[in-house]
Amino acid sequence: MGSRRILVTGGSGFIGTNLVEALVASGNTILNLDLRPPQVASHRPHWMQVDLMDQAVLDKAVVEFRPTHVIHLAARADLMGKTPEDYALNTTGTENLMRSLGKVPMPEHVLFTSTMLVCRPGYIPAHDTDFAPGTAYGTSKVDMERIIRSWDPPYRWNIIRPTSIWGPWFASPYRDFFDRVMQGKMFSIGGIAPATKTYGFVLNGVRQIMAILDAPDIARGVYYIGDEPPVNIRMWTDMVATKAGVRRPPVVHHALIRAAGWVGDLFKWARIPFPMTSFRFKNMTTDNVLPLANTSALVKEIPYDLATATDITLTWLREHENK
Repeated sequence: MGSRRILVTGGSGFIGTNLVEALVASGNTILNLDLRPPQVASHRPHWMQVDLMDQAVLDKAVVEFRPTHVIHLAARADLMGKTPEDYALNTTGTENLMRSLGKVPMPEHVLFTSTMLVCRPGYIPAHDTDFAPGTAYGTSKVDMERIIRSWDPPYRWNIIRPTSIWGPWFASPYRDFFDRVMQGKMFSIGGIAPATKTYGFVLNGVRQIMAILDAPDIARGVYYIGDEPPVNIRMWTDMVATKAGVRRPPVVHHALIRAAGWVGDLFKWARIPFPMTSFRFKNMTTDNVLPLANTSALVKEIPYDLATATDITLTWLREHENK
């Protein structure tokens, strides 16, 4: 495995930081293309500051590195954009990368990162091209997937769709969840059954991504990145509180939370941060159990169960408090 030359785009982000750490540890030659510097100092030798929207600069970096494998993570992934055009990095940036890869010897395998939000929460796709996005970000990723399929590049490629990924080096919204629980500011939603969702601990996700990259005869298609079994949100919230040594969050009736979401929508329209929106309320109250069967066939046992992953994350948060 050490002879591989793995190009990672967006390797300074949340998933990318954990992935680069694992890839470097496994003895591969790594190049991380990202506008932002790495969050971990030891990753700096593997980083090059490159904007995927700059075709000439991207071409030069890819041609000089000559990757054997590619993991394309770079994206604008926030939900603040109002139209898919606000997310040009997700579409044009992906096209630019494919153009650059056409100028080097054919890579063995390329993974393109999409998102579970190509379908709105609660909509479970019947097949890989069954889309139902509920946000401009999700629509941009639908467009990205369609671009990849229309190009149908000659190398082996797959699309991965991370679910709700959390763990060390995360940011909003899931770091906010942990922070609020630890600060005693979290609540559980009452008056309705707690939602059950597919979440994914990032170190399990890294293991899954590497298994997909390494699979010798993998069929083209979509692989969701996430953990089984799905998680009951109220149960997990109480687990985090207990492990953090704080009181369990109080239960607040769903009608009050729904009203706060409407207020949050007004703040979002004005681009003012607010802890609740109607999108987040729907996300918190809608079951969303995603199809992981083909991923689980490659990684039959995830390395970390929910309790262990929660412990690891709480330790990381304490070590990086105020950072």
